[in-house]
Amino acid sequence: MILFRVPDAVLGTGEAMRRREFIGLFCGTAVAWPLTALAQTDQVRRIGVLMNVASGNPDGQPAVMAFQQALQQLGWNDGRNVRFDIRWGENDVERDRKYAAELVALAPDVILGVGTQAVAALQRATSSLPIVFVTVSDPVGAGFVDSLSRPGRNTTGFMLFEYSLSAKWLELLKQIAPNITRVAVLRDAANPAGIAQFGAIRATAQALGVDVSPINVREAGEIERGIAAFAHSTNGGLIATPSADVSVHHALIVTLAARYKLPAVYSELFMVTGGGLISYGPDRIDQFRRSASYVDRILKGEKPVDLPVQAPNKFQLAINLKTAKALGLTIPQLLIATADEVIE
Repeated sequence: MILFRVPDAVLGTGEAMRRREFIGLFCGTAVAWPLTALAQTDQVRRIGVLMNVASGNPDGQPAVMAFQQALQQLGWNDGRNVRFDIRWGENDVERDRKYAAELVALAPDVILGVGTQAVAALQRATSSLPIVFVTVSDPVGAGFVDSLSRPGRNTTGFMLFEYSLSAKWLELLKQIAPNITRVAVLRDAANPAGIAQFGAIRATAQALGVDVSPINVREAGEIERGIAAFAHSTNGGLIATPSADVSVHHALIVTLAARYKLPAVYSELFMVTGGGLISYGPDRIDQFRRSASYVDRILKGEKPVDLPVQAPNKFQLAINLKTAKALGLTIPQLLIATADEVIE
């Protein structure tokens, strides 16, 4: 394209001045526009994270890393356009309350809440900041959302499982140890999910010819006394339902199961790699990866009320054959063939 410049002398004084003003305005706008766009691109967004375990928990750091890596794949890079504020609540009510208040005071763009107790603390601290949850068993029953399809509030996320899964643990226990007639269910009695999980197991127990009894898991001493008393009678087994307290005391529970020769079913893979017999449950790390998609959408302007709660779509079965041998158990070959991980 060829541009012809008309000399100022040919134009009238007024027209020349108007042309110079237009060129100056155009050039100024051309310079200012990319600077404004650059400032918007480089805006640092803030994400709060309230974990329900200690920073040293076997699943804690890998879960946070999976969440951050998934966000990075979506274009959110720590230190460049996003900042993370992470607190480790350790499933302690007072810590959760304190850290929830701290995170809300920082006014993040969105908060990731992990576990029922942590999300409850966050909802008490704010009714406006967006919250995305993971590893929550019953978000409707806990009052976090109005329904799974229409959360209706400032909170949405990824539920851990439906309570019907609890029956699967008892079925697995009977499959690998058919002589079992008594089962102790380790559960968090202070968590509504713990009560509901025990109820689902008990509803299935009669059909399988099993008596079930609860053992609370708030304190190490309570766990030791409960399992020791239960082990005095024969044909017993354990089910460790998922909760932050079970995660906190995972090493103790696995040790006691081995000491008293009790077949035990867990919901988390790391408890089997740590010496437990068998585990079946949703892939928790996958939930953290999936939660990044909701955080990304909220950072781009969507609202939690428009994002339905999602159920897990990936489950893991793990078997420790070394532990089975120590207990004198023979794991069915069909079960081994379907396992995601087998520890020899």
